[in-house]
Amino acid sequence: MLRRSFLCSVAASPAAGLLRYPCGLATGLLAQERAGMPPVERFKPSEGVNNPFGEGIGIHPGRVAWVRDPSATSWDGSTGRWWDDANTDQKAVARMTSRVLLDLTGRKTEKQAWDALFRNFNETRKLGSSGYRKGEKIAIKINANQDRGPEWGVGRRPLNGLPSPHAVAALIHQLIEVAGVPGEDVLLFEVAQGRNIGAPVYHKIRAESSREFQAVRFLVSNDYGLGDRLRPTPDMSNPIRFSRPEVPVAYLPQQVTAAKYMINMALLRPHGMAGVTLGAKNHFGSVYIPEGGGWSPQSLHDFVPRTSPMGSYNALVDLVGHRHLGGKTLLFLLDGLYTAAHNEGNVFRFESYGDDWASSLLASQDPIALDSVGLDILRSEPRAVEVRGNADNYLHEAAQASRPPSGTVYDPVKSGAPLASLGVHEHWNNPQEKKYSRNLGRKTGIELIVSV
Repeated sequence: MLRRSFLCSVAASPAAGLLRYPCGLATGLLAQERAGMPPVERFKPSEGVNNPFGEGIGIHPGRVAWVRDPSATSWDGSTGRWWDDANTDQKAVARMTSRVLLDLTGRKTEKQAWDALFRNFNETRKLGSSGYRKGEKIAIKINANQDRGPEWGVGRRPLNGLPSPHAVAALIHQLIEVAGVPGEDVLLFEVAQGRNIGAPVYHKIRAESSREFQAVRFLVSNDYGLGDRLRPTPDMSNPIRFSRPEVPVAYLPQQVTAAKYMINMALLRPHGMAGVTLGAKNHFGSVYIPEGGGWSPQSLHDFVPRTSPMGSYNALVDLVGHRHLGGKTLLFLLDGLYTAAHNEGNVFRFESYGDDWASSLLASQDPIALDSVGLDILRSEPRAVEVRGNADNYLHEAAQASRPPSGTVYDPVKSGAPLASLGVHEHWNNPQEKKYSRNLGRKTGIELIVSV
């Protein structure tokens, strides 16, 4: 499957329409058809629209903020690389980051927004009513799955979807300059073996002369010669015990379990195996599995496919529900400035946005609501052809984690009690109005705040 994705990518070029028509059908779907299996159908919600279930989370329960600004992304598809400063407007991305925080929290200033997020986090977890305190560590998980070498833009994946250096930098600026978090308390991490947090992201942070930006830490399994990196050490005292016995036990980096807070900064992206890879699946790059190759999520692949029937166990629920992952996440973000066709694919323009880039940032305190909105955005895009099958099975399971359709007892820390609902799930009424239940005046469900 990975090889077919690769061949699909290199067989095309921008001139041949690669940036507009991703060849997603040449991945797992083609493999299934050749094996005599019926093709996986385009995703369609099994429960219809505006039918929420689960419990909304956050200052405004179930709220998702979405900011889209086409002026932030100006790449013509051939001049330089999409991540170059000339092709992404840092000031526009900074404004988007500010707007998404204000819309999410309902506060008037960015400082008030961060204070509200920290206080709400602590209050809901019975940790007091304080805001951020110096010395409290914040781990930021970015999705660097395709960052697999010393240099972006060369080798097998020259146009792949990677974390936007400008989006990451805007978040770091907010934490240090607005929220008052010392740089030494901020950790960016991606620990899957062979992956990297490459030069475009690294140098974007280190280019700031301020001592605080120089103190930000990076945690990776492979340094690729950039230096100044931490290497992960598994914390064997905090296992993730998946809720199916055949899934091997996983562990997290000590540097991550030592943090009080987490920010999950995922990508807005389809996926050739799971249908989508959003906030929940971002943590495939967080785990150490001794019986599954070490710093690799390979052992989890059989427990997330879009081909699994609705009402099936899904390992993503255990990840989102673990106390050191979803349980300590202050803020969930989706970076959708330049969205890729799938996990092995190149960035592509959205037909639904007039043949332009996605140019989007999304934020929520509710991981299930955020992934639900991300799924709706992707399934409504004709060129996102990998969004197929039962891509929302994990959302059904997570929203109803205390009594999931599969009957699984989700208990990743083996406390003896199943997880409670991990958030609220539903699908919008239609891609034109983009209204969820709370937008329609109901008291439950998702509320989507859109700024364009």
